[in-house]
Amino acid sequence: MVDIFSATDDDGPLAWQERALCAQTDPEAFFPEKGGSTREAKKVCASCDVRSECLDYALANDERFGIWGGLSERERRKLKRRAV
Repeated sequence: MVDIFSATDDDGPLAWQERALCAQTDPEAFFPEKGGSTREAKKVCASCDVRSECLDYALANDERFGIWGGLSERERRKLKRRAV
């Protein structure tokens, strides 16, 4: 019998988030104030194993704030425009 209250969804659509390096980092680095530096967040993203899943999620869900998959909101907008 499976205990649904203790079972984890290890292969669900957001399972990648548990492996994301940002989950072990100060979240403020990924949501800098306007004009703030994104360098530290992008440095973490550069060595993250789930960077592509993160970026795919941000693009699919139209995330408007923060660094996702190593890209800022402005960079994600440009990427979407090029893809159209």
